[in-house]
Amino acid sequence: MTPRYRTIILDVDSTLAALEGIDWLAAQRGPDVVARVAALTDRAMQGEIALESVYGERLALVRPGRAELAALADAYVGAVVPGAADAIARLRAAGVRVALVSGGIRQSIIPLARSLGLAPQDVHAVDVVVDMGGQYFAFDAGSPLATQSGKRDVATALLTDGGLPRPALAVGDGATDLAMRPAVDAFAAFTGVVRREPVVRGADLEIASFDQLLETVLA
Repeated sequence: MTPRYRTIILDVDSTLAALEGIDWLAAQRGPDVVARVAALTDRAMQGEIALESVYGERLALVRPGRAELAALADAYVGAVVPGAADAIARLRAAGVRVALVSGGIRQSIIPLARSLGLAPQDVHAVDVVVDMGGQYFAFDAGSPLATQSGKRDVATALLTDGGLPRPALAVGDGATDLAMRPAVDAFAAFTGVVRREPVVRGADLEIASFDQLLETVLA
């Protein structure tokens, strides 16, 4: 059986894992921070405001240190969407390349990737810098993944200089994921965690589970 797509580019938050990392971190800071960060996250994912206008603001509110980043890593592993681990294993066994492209924090996503058999090189996300005492210092403000259209640029690079084969399917739930559409051969709106109507309308197809993803790629 020849897979319909040779590369799958997966979002992480609310796609591979049933949580939003920055919102989870905000919850450690109390209800006021939760409300402020969640509102900013939702507006960016709906496409109402550009991610770059809120990315630094959200992290400045949360200021995650080394301990929080490690706790978030554990939360990601515990929040993997049902069927995702099996689907990724079966896709890779069929020769399909899987890459994670996220606006989330790379240090917290790498343990999730490893738990699914993926290497750190398969994780493309935003680095956070902590100081010698393990406290939040800064984030990689130069990362394209901290911008609204940056996932498109990363996907383009992965499918050209990065050597990932085509045809490629990108899968995600938010407006920043939909931005990958011009760079890939098809985009699937993932609605198994949250359904965002503007993203569904702009997608080539809708996928509500990882079983459906398998059917789409391997059928």
